[in-house]
Amino acid sequence: MVQYIVRRLLWTIPVLLAIMTATFILAHAIPGGPFDFRGEKQLPESIRKNLERKYQLDKPVYVQLGKWIWDALRLDLGPSYTTRAQTVNDILKRTFPISFQLGLLALLLALCIGIPMGTIAAVKQNTVVDYGATFVAILGVSIPNMVLGPLLIWIFALKLGWFPAARWGTDYTQLHLGFFPPITSAKFWLHAILPAFTLGTAYSASIARLTRASLLQVIREDYIRTAYAKGLHSRRVIILHGLRNSLIPVATVLGPMFAAVVTGSMVVEQIFGIPGMGKYFVTSVTNRDYPLVMGATLMYSLLLVFANLLVDISYAWLDPRIRYD
Repeated sequence: MVQYIVRRLLWTIPVLLAIMTATFILAHAIPGGPFDFRGEKQLPESIRKNLERKYQLDKPVYVQLGKWIWDALRLDLGPSYTTRAQTVNDILKRTFPISFQLGLLALLLALCIGIPMGTIAAVKQNTVVDYGATFVAILGVSIPNMVLGPLLIWIFALKLGWFPAARWGTDYTQLHLGFFPPITSAKFWLHAILPAFTLGTAYSASIARLTRASLLQVIREDYIRTAYAKGLHSRRVIILHGLRNSLIPVATVLGPMFAAVVTGSMVVEQIFGIPGMGKYFVTSVTNRDYPLVMGATLMYSLLLVFANLLVDISYAWLDPRIRYD
């Protein structure tokens, strides 16, 4: 296992270099430049050239690429062209922990809802419970975040007054305490419930459907029949023998799902006024902010690579027959 992990980590280096190169080429292939316009006005040619000279955009593309890769290896992602007072490191350091917390809470909520719902639906196949769980799953996938979020705000924030309508634990954000939220802070959890539920609903529905389909295949296997024949309780058979092996397809999608839920939460962050990185991840493309585009993409790639590594490691725990030699 250790050799496998080391080998995967070594393979991460050329993968990230390829992603960095492809991102750089694609970002520079977008028509226009970062200093063509400021607002509605077109910058004078002299000012534009001075800005390009300042940020070394007047040099050959291969020189810019080499410099950016070298700086990235030194954990320096460069300045932001649109947010002059902050570097890309500053933006990601401030926004990524918030998006990470939101994505992690949404994914945990999706697992806590989706796996039990899918398990019950599979055990009660072709019953009212199965049809009800399937209907809820389809409903969760069908309702977009831009509809569910305002609806939850209207019901639970404006009408009932149970939760705040926006923001993300204001005191916590101002203190910059890092990745780990103050779990004892009631204010943090009050701010987190609605956006986490909004973001996690669709993923919980997908996990429920995948768990149901996988478990239906597993419970028809011979070793499940053998476990029943030995007189084991049905709950023990389903949870310890059936569910564990049926979670392999679920674990497979958790890697890209986690990366997507962390970096793709712009709509939810906008609805609830959460100062995460989702807004920068999207607007950096329209602003031609090359360093921010490449920095955000590199962060997404790192998340995806390491999430998939954790998924592969979890296979050996879920199915003892899987070995990485």
